[in-house]
Amino acid sequence: MTLAAQAHIVHRATQINTVVDDLQTLIKFKSVTPQQAGAIDWLSAQLRTLGFNCEQFTFNKVTNLIAKISFGDGPNYAFSGHIDVVPASGGPWRAEPFSGEIIDGAIYGRGAADMKGGVAAMLSASRALVSHVAEKQGTFYWLITSDEEGEAEYGSLLIAERLAQQGIQLDGCIVGEPTSHLHVGDTIKNGRRGALSARLTIKGKAGHVAYPENTLNAAHLSADVVKRLTNITWQRDEHSSKTSVQITGINIANVVDNMVPARCEMTFNIRYSHGYKSSDIKNDIQFALADLQQYIDIEWQRPCESFYTSHQTHNCLLAKVEQAVFDITGSYPLLSTSGGTSDGRFFANDYTQVIECGVRNNTIHQVNEHVPINDLLKIEQIYTRLLEQIFILVER
Repeated sequence: MTLAAQAHIVHRATQINTVVDDLQTLIKFKSVTPQQAGAIDWLSAQLRTLGFNCEQFTFNKVTNLIAKISFGDGPNYAFSGHIDVVPASGGPWRAEPFSGEIIDGAIYGRGAADMKGGVAAMLSASRALVSHVAEKQGTFYWLITSDEEGEAEYGSLLIAERLAQQGIQLDGCIVGEPTSHLHVGDTIKNGRRGALSARLTIKGKAGHVAYPENTLNAAHLSADVVKRLTNITWQRDEHSSKTSVQITGINIANVVDNMVPARCEMTFNIRYSHGYKSSDIKNDIQFALADLQQYIDIEWQRPCESFYTSHQTHNCLLAKVEQAVFDITGSYPLLSTSGGTSDGRFFANDYTQVIECGVRNNTIHQVNEHVPINDLLKIEQIYTRLLEQIFILVER
């Protein structure tokens, strides 16, 4: 074995130990939304040692980080992620949920997959990029928040606004959410459906059930509303991105069985194709219920806009991510817009391409959330290859 080969083995072993240690360290921070619990402080310190300029700002208990390193003229790309996690309750864990213990070749802990694993892997990839001897181009940003798992009012939304105020336009943003299904790299997200919730109040007229002709039954009206909502044809749905209306609650506060109810409250959620914006969804629903407007009030809640990144003719981030996945796994990933919402929506626009790529999502938000070490190493390799494609100049 040559000295160069031996050195590569030693370097790789060091990388493996480092990314595992980093994930264990991140898990130990009990950063339940919106608390950062020291995780962003630690991450800032790591990035500063690599030469990043780091800015932290806090609003309403949410801590955000914008870190930046410039290699010279070239494109602006960012890594977006979150270190906040959902509470670790709901049943017996194989290990203490904030221990980062290794069991059967996997790292256990709340946030291991969603998404401290992605953060640890990108940190390792960033170290490799900075230490690479080749000439580099462009500017690399880290955009981290402690407010993704909550209402997302004071996290990435404020980061995006701060970048805009500084006149910074991102060419692309890689989001480290757990996107893979059966194998790391088998699925990436090149967009997300939008989400919109609503609380609908139906107003009828109470009366004795024996004289229905003198009443207007709010419960019966609610059945008509449900039928109309679920029968809407969504003409602008895109392939593989279907709109779905789900009734999430119907409440009739009627304590007697001989009284026609005068009031009904209904909640519903719409996950809508990237062919729509939230304003379009509202218009279609109001049109479907137009002749019932005198009986209903709608309060719209928690709008999360859809976004979509297609293949570009120039400087295509999607193609770069696909190639990085292929280089490491030997297969190209499936493109998907399924699942919940993500912070990618705050950075996506006509100028900025947004792609999500991360570890498997089969244990996120569950008891015994974990990420196999081999999966962690594979996503770290994918990130490393991707950063090389973006920032390292190739001699021509």
